[in-house]
Amino acid sequence: MFVRIKKVLDRFLEVLVTVVMALLVIDVVWQVFTRYALKNPSTWTEELAIFLLIWVGMLGACVALNRGAHLGIDYFVSKLSEKKRFYAQLFVFTCIAIFSFSVMLIGGVKLVNIVYQRSQFSPALGLNMAYVYLAIPISGFFLVIYSVEFAVETILAIIKHEKHPQQISESAAEID
Repeated sequence: MFVRIKKVLDRFLEVLVTVVMALLVIDVVWQVFTRYALKNPSTWTEELAIFLLIWVGMLGACVALNRGAHLGIDYFVSKLSEKKRFYAQLFVFTCIAIFSFSVMLIGGVKLVNIVYQRSQFSPALGLNMAYVYLAIPISGFFLVIYSVEFAVETILAIIKHEKHPQQISESAAEID
């Protein structure tokens, strides 16, 4: 049941990132076209591009964490023994979960509520800024799910003395 729900969430997130990225490309192309071809730059495209970039960055970090492609310093971790690597991974995923839950999810929801209540609007689009800031709690939600999932997998791997699923896929890719 959890696996099925997670797959639906994963797919939704990846489609959302793809759609937002496509909108960003269309927006930037329109901005360049109006500036250089029409000699009359559009007033709203730069602001929209900034907002879409925020969403792509926040949601893209979630997709990267889920795929195991998130930025990390593997050089130092690779020097550790296998058991210490598991503990390092567990520490990292726990830190990500705590930060994502407390700052991004809880703090992000509070931020969105405050901005929505104060009716803060963007200058060019007239968009309520709460919708822009909504990227923070949404990405925090996904980061919590993924980091908790990987932390549980790491704990189970420590208990069973097995390789972490991400390490297995990496070693399989090295063989190919």
